[in-house]
Amino acid sequence: MQHSQPIRILSIEDHPVFREGLTAIIGSQTDMALIGHAANAKTGLSEFRDKRPDVTLLDLRLPDSDGLSLLATMRDLIRNARVVILTTSESDADILRALKAGAAAYILKSMSRDEILGTIRDVHLRGKSISPSIAARLADQVGEEQLTTRELEVLRLIRDGHRNKQIADALCIAETTVNFHVKNLVDKLNANDRTHAVTLAVRRGLLSI
Repeated sequence: MQHSQPIRILSIEDHPVFREGLTAIIGSQTDMALIGHAANAKTGLSEFRDKRPDVTLLDLRLPDSDGLSLLATMRDLIRNARVVILTTSESDADILRALKAGAAAYILKSMSRDEILGTIRDVHLRGKSISPSIAARLADQVGEEQLTTRELEVLRLIRDGHRNKQIADALCIAETTVNFHVKNLVDKLNANDRTHAVTLAVRRGLLSI
């Protein structure tokens, strides 16, 4: 009886505790084999070139490089490289950037063991995998109205702790106009209030902290 080859996995991850956990999780699976570990982008790229893994697990934050830059280099080397972003970043902007850059999947380190293993198998089998939670967040963004330049100005001032009266003075507009912009911001971002609007805007990459 012929047995299928295990999924050959390369992990590029600089956090030692998570690396150990990943080793244990993958090691417990009969259909997977961890063929290499790297704690930085330089070593990771070398391992990727030499071992040509079936699936690469890549952290976004590495000590010597942005994970997305490494992803781009990998896909230049192997166009159909199956790279899964495995990270702590829940930023919608990071999710969109990773998927646009060619990531096969985007999963959070906080996800369950079964979700992580299931994603690896899906990516190996189908080439891509989008979890329901990530898909829902992307759907929210697709239906989201664009903010105007003035709305972004108001949002930045809210972020900086200004009240509506202070925002009106800073922008030389009426306070009633500020109230109108704040209402639009809350509606467009599907926020509960002005503070929640700032939180959502940061998460979606519309605003920096």
